[in-house]
Amino acid sequence: MAFEPPRRLVRALGETAPAGDAWLARLPEAAEQAVARRELTVERVQVPGGRSSLVLLVRLPDGTPAVLKLAPPRARPESERAALAHWGGLGAVLLLSADARDGAEGVLVLERLHPDVSVRSLPEAKALLEAAGTLRRLWVTPPAGHAFETVAERTGRQAAAMSADARREPELAPLVDAALAAREALLADPPEERLLHGTFRQSKVLAGDRMPWLAVGPDPVVGEHAFDLARLVRDRVEDLIASPSGASITRRRIKRLAESLEVDQERLRGWTLFRAVESGVRALRVGRPRDGELLLEFAGWL
Repeated sequence: MAFEPPRRLVRALGETAPAGDAWLARLPEAAEQAVARRELTVERVQVPGGRSSLVLLVRLPDGTPAVLKLAPPRARPESERAALAHWGGLGAVLLLSADARDGAEGVLVLERLHPDVSVRSLPEAKALLEAAGTLRRLWVTPPAGHAFETVAERTGRQAAAMSADARREPELAPLVDAALAAREALLADPPEERLLHGTFRQSKVLAGDRMPWLAVGPDPVVGEHAFDLARLVRDRVEDLIASPSGASITRRRIKRLAESLEVDQERLRGWTLFRAVESGVRALRVGRPRDGELLLEFAGWL
């Protein structure tokens, strides 16, 4: 079987690949080797799939349905594997393989969920409720001696990139300055330190058999709850921007999510601002102007 990466993956990785990176070119061969080594039976490549990894629907040697995921080193697959192992299936997809080679190869063998059914398919109010409930289960104490990146570390890199972009494009400076000021204030006194999903949104919550909804695709980070919840605030941003009452809907969403998950509203607003500006500026940087403009317009409401 040919393991051709979906176009969505090729396009996304092409935006972020460092010079000379050959992971995508080697991917079909790597997939063949991963399948053969684990004696898996491949059903199909998941399309359109994700933006950072190749996902294959497979069966284990005993016939159990599963997922084989291959990710490049810059997607931090070892960190994802460590987080999934720590969660142990509580709120997140279950890690099925303890093979020590998996992390080094960027390979994950996971329980099979229903890849075409996400929380995003529900009406908006119900989707937010189910997504928030899933997120709550993921917020656990990180393992002792963990090697997970912290919110301060991750946003520090992002802040440096945003500042450089603002110097090149002065019209970005007001929003970037506001986002950087919010980050500085938030990091001065974080209220808790928990293991976070890191890139949580409605499309990252899939229907399962073991539990109704389970999170997939974490980019784990350690920090405060509001940082994780902030990405969920802007879900369906296209609909928000298209609505004449989008700004007021956003404010109500912040209030509702903060109250339901016992998060300080101002902290949630601050991290929502930072993450929206960071994503918007990055989208402009890699040549996705429409996405960037939508996100920056959303950020302007905050």
